[in-house]
Amino acid sequence: MPVVVYMIIYLTGFTLIEHWNRLHYTVIHNAADDLIPFVPVFVIPYLLWFPYILGSILFLLMVHEDTYRRVCTCLIIGMTAFIFVSVVFPNIHLMRPEVMPEDNIFTKMVGLLYLADTPTNLTPSIHVFNSLCIIAGIWDWNWKTDDGKILPAQVRGFSRFFLTLLGVLIIISTMLIKQHSSSDVVIAFALYLFTHLCVYRLGFVLGYAQRKRRGWTSGLPQRRGVHA
Repeated sequence: MPVVVYMIIYLTGFTLIEHWNRLHYTVIHNAADDLIPFVPVFVIPYLLWFPYILGSILFLLMVHEDTYRRVCTCLIIGMTAFIFVSVVFPNIHLMRPEVMPEDNIFTKMVGLLYLADTPTNLTPSIHVFNSLCIIAGIWDWNWKTDDGKILPAQVRGFSRFFLTLLGVLIIISTMLIKQHSSSDVVIAFALYLFTHLCVYRLGFVLGYAQRKRRGWTSGLPQRRGVHA
């Protein structure tokens, strides 16, 4: 499972960057950020991002390797780009409330999140980018498993609805709990569009060439109707 090895490398790099005190940071902010309210309850979908990504990857690994490889390739491209941007373009935002507007379980959770995660190295938003990877992968997959079975229509419909809704809520939550500027979100969308072009249109999928040399011929570079 190469993605596990990559995640170890990524998390190591992310931790080092988080503890790297830079002399200069570029402040990420635009006028739209001032119009977005602070809604602490959205810390729930924000934190659900972690099981959302992990659970989706494990599910795809078990049922359809083609889709799993596409999604993982997208994730690796985006997270690598994030590390690169964080190194060459140190950035920060100053949008977090100095005092919580009220005292409840959600504001306490946001406060703990702020303590654990510094307001630096934010762009592009990995919460947004990775959620887009999962949403696109679920909609691209034709719901046929590796052994040729097609999942029931009810399962397909519910899964697409649930994973898409949760992904959208996660994306919105990044701005509503002041973890990200709307600029981070826009840049994440732009990065994903580029990544989608490379993976789904041009057929760049990590591990595909090696598998093909071994006789695996699922036709990854093609488009629809070849995911079986």
